[in-house]
Amino acid sequence: MTGFDIAVIVLVALVVIVLISAVKTVPQGYNYTIERFGRYTGTLSPGLNIITPFIDRVGARMNMMETVLEVPSQEVITRDNATVTANGITFFQVVSAPQAAYEVNNLQNAILNLTMTNIRSVMGSMDLDQLLSNRDEINERLLRVVDAAASPWGVKITRIEIKDIDPPRNLVDSMARQMMAEREKRAAILEAEGKRAAEILKAEGQKQGQILEAEGRREAAFRDAEARERQAEAEAKATALVSVAIAEGDVQAINYFVAQRYVDALKEFARSPNQKTFMLPVEASSLIGALGGISEIARDAFAARNDGSRNEGAERPVERPARRPTRIVPPTGTNVPNPPEFP
Repeated sequence: MTGFDIAVIVLVALVVIVLISAVKTVPQGYNYTIERFGRYTGTLSPGLNIITPFIDRVGARMNMMETVLEVPSQEVITRDNATVTANGITFFQVVSAPQAAYEVNNLQNAILNLTMTNIRSVMGSMDLDQLLSNRDEINERLLRVVDAAASPWGVKITRIEIKDIDPPRNLVDSMARQMMAEREKRAAILEAEGKRAAEILKAEGQKQGQILEAEGRREAAFRDAEARERQAEAEAKATALVSVAIAEGDVQAINYFVAQRYVDALKEFARSPNQKTFMLPVEASSLIGALGGISEIARDAFAARNDGSRNEGAERPVERPARRPTRIVPPTGTNVPNPPEFP
């Protein structure tokens, strides 16, 4: 091999070394920082990039994709002095490769410690009940505080989630008893309210029933009074008619009136509830005598109508034949007084 061949080989090797040092390929999702003599000069984006060989070099290779960071469990003392164990997860993304590379050392460790510190601060300012029921509020406050603290590092905190909050076992048992007591209290209140509503509805129904019953009694009393009034008017009218007949000299009218009362008295004896069997001897002659007055009244009425039709227009008085007075005899064994005899 001659000297020329060796020179050519050396030259080719040098060209290859220069090309390798000048051409840089950056994968998708990464950014490379360029340093010239140790000083930052620029950033290489994904793809094929050319730099000055032997002068510029790649400084930091920054992952620009969103990254998940596990937050380990730690003990937190709440505002009401309850000790709980909490862990979480943090999502962050580098938005500025130079800041993430040169503003902070060990970026992930810094974000982790920042998150753990703020978890203790935020959760320690809340009561245990708020801590267990307001996870969304805790996550929102953590995200706001940690993102503001990490923004100078060229990092965007996209999400912080509290995964587990574990209170001590004795505290869990106390909370279970408290929840049971609260549920029993609510059940007792609902049952009492149901009974109260039922009693109110029952009392309202009884009130309406009593009102309707009173109105019914009132209406019935009104009807009874009206019936008694009509009956009294009928009795008064009948008595007045009998009195007029007696005043005009018709003695048989009073016999009819007394005979009707006698028959009604017998009817009331028969309807008496004091005994099941009613035995009353009735004399045929007495009953015929009691009814005789009624037949004579009817005969006189027909005779007077016939005489009036024959002597219509005549003014002479009608002479009535003499009648034998009728005596109404009550049944034997009764205490009904004999009606008076009329001439």
